[in-house]
Amino acid sequence: MNVILFEPEIPANTGNIGRTCVATGTRLHLIEPLGFKLNEKEIKRAGLDYWKDLDVAIYDNYEDFLTRNPKAKIYMATTKAVNVYTAADYEPDCFIMFGKESAGIPEEILLLNKENAVRIPMIGESRSLNLANSVAIVLYEALRQNNFSGMKRAGQLHHHTWDENPPCSNANIKP
Repeated sequence: MNVILFEPEIPANTGNIGRTCVATGTRLHLIEPLGFKLNEKEIKRAGLDYWKDLDVAIYDNYEDFLTRNPKAKIYMATTKAVNVYTAADYEPDCFIMFGKESAGIPEEILLLNKENAVRIPMIGESRSLNLANSVAIVLYEALRQNNFSGMKRAGQLHHHTWDENPPCSNANIKP
């Protein structure tokens, strides 16, 4: 799975998205210009200790991305789309592109990809969701459609097992 950020502007969003990409085995593609330097502490703070494990590629511009990924099947996540993100059939190696926080994906690019443009439904005149939240929503739908391939599907308790009987009352629960 691949996430593309077209000219991201806010380092904390990119850091959070990087962390999500590491946790899901997703490659992050950054299309310049970026609104920050990749060594800014805000990125590393948001990505925490995950940033060093991130599979990331950086491109000079959108044309550079297309040249280096000539067969990429790209879904365009945009508030301007007609189709809902859950209606798409995401392939395991697809690319999901998100635009810059202030303007989204340029309409000229959207028009060339209108059959693959998807949106997250919102009520009223809401302009958009936070970029990092949007990436997580659409990415996890794509991963779900691919049966969370390669991902750990069950967690474990730290001090108990799921096979234990629960305590009799809340009074027995220690913080």
